[in-house]
Amino acid sequence: MDFVCEVYRETAKFPKEERFGLMQQLRRSSVSVPSNIAEGSARISRKEYIRFLSISLGSAVELETQLLLSKRLGFISELIVEEMIDELNEIIRMIKGLIYRNQRLIVNNQ
Repeated sequence: MDFVCEVYRETAKFPKEERFGLMQQLRRSSVSVPSNIAEGSARISRKEYIRFLSISLGSAVELETQLLLSKRLGFISELIVEEMIDELNEIIRMIKGLIYRNQRLIVNNQ
């Protein structure tokens, strides 16, 4: 959730006309990542959990694209975007690890 706070801090610096555009998309994508992990972890079956992890992964990749676009538009500096993408790639790696681990548990229990 620290990453979400970082996205909110950086997007607060966006031009006012982006309030309902890219700023909102970045915020929604960033909130979606931990929210789907949390919701999936409360599900009864591993298959449901994996589905929510996959949604979270999709949101993370969407967020990466939006960060790159924000850099191209000059809303966030290149250095900050690089640092954020490095953090995001670590989050993506962890989500993929959770998906893989849970898929193996499903296969091993059959």
